[in-house]
Amino acid sequence: MRKSVENLATSKITGGRRHPARIRRKYEIDRYPSEPVTGAQVTITRRVRGNNKKTSLKTIDFVNLATGDSKVKKIKILKVLENSTNNDYQRR
Repeated sequence: MRKSVENLATSKITGGRRHPARIRRKYEIDRYPSEPVTGAQVTITRRVRGNNKKTSLKTIDFVNLATGDSKVKKIKILKVLENSTNNDYQRR
C-alpha cells in the first residue's frame, strides 16, 4: 500500500475532525524509498505522471567518493561498517 503525501483530514482546535471536501488524487500518492543494497547493478524504470520515466536502484556495486581535496573517485563497496543514522542499514 502506498503512503499519502499529506493528511487531508485535519483536526479543529476543539479536537473535532474536519472532513476533506475532496479525495486524495493519484498524483498526490508517494512511494516508499528504494533503499538499494550491494550487488550487481539492477535498476527499475517506471512510468510516472505525464508519461515520463523514473529510474531507481535496487542493487549497486560502486559509489562515487568525494575526498576533501575536491577529487571524486569511483570505489567498489566491499562492506558497510557502520551507519549512525540507522543500525539496520549496516546489517544488509
